[in-house]
Amino acid sequence: MKTSHRIKEKHLVERVGWLRAAIMGANDGIVSIASLIVGVAAANPARADVLLAGVAGLMAGAMSMAAGEYVSVSSQSDTENADLARERHEHEIDPEGELLELAAIYQSRGLDAQLALTVARQMMAGDAIAAHARDELGLSPVNVARPLQAAVTSALMFALGAFLPLATVLFAPVAYLIPAVGAAALVALALLGGFGAHIGGARKLHAIVRVVFWGAAAMVVTAIIGRWVGTVV
Repeated sequence: MKTSHRIKEKHLVERVGWLRAAIMGANDGIVSIASLIVGVAAANPARADVLLAGVAGLMAGAMSMAAGEYVSVSSQSDTENADLARERHEHEIDPEGELLELAAIYQSRGLDAQLALTVARQMMAGDAIAAHARDELGLSPVNVARPLQAAVTSALMFALGAFLPLATVLFAPVAYLIPAVGAAALVALALLGGFGAHIGGARKLHAIVRVVFWGAAAMVVTAIIGRWVGTVV
């Protein structure tokens, strides 16, 4: 007699919530602080001034990332909860209409009318709200909004990403501060792009080129502005 075993599969999409916040935070930390340092250093201040600007940028950026992520993801969570509340209300006042609505969704996906109605009835017999949340609203436990997780992850990864440019300021010769910070940032971005692609199951080269290009562009622009401002002032 054969025994069937249910195997719980692990899918890469389950990492989307924290991975997005982590990659965005680290990328922002590297690009923002490296660009800030390059822009300030281009105006020819002392090493201590450049370091102070970098530390201030790290603290402000980490707090800004945490606050921004928490507010934006909380807004997403509020919208999701409002939609779920509306579904509960509609199910209370018109369960038959909700059944037909769910059946229409399944029918639009390829089931014939009778089978779609049978499936909808069975799904709603289990957990009607969960069925509508998943199939009508596109919500699932995998991509549900988690504001605190996003805020903490982004802030920590921003600080971690900003650490390398700051460390470079401490140890690089003042005369080579800009190219040293730029090179360190681009290497860090390449590693970050490759790591994020590996964790997410995406193409590594495409991800690396994308983050390195935009990081380099940000540093070039801030260096030009810093040099111009330093000259004018």
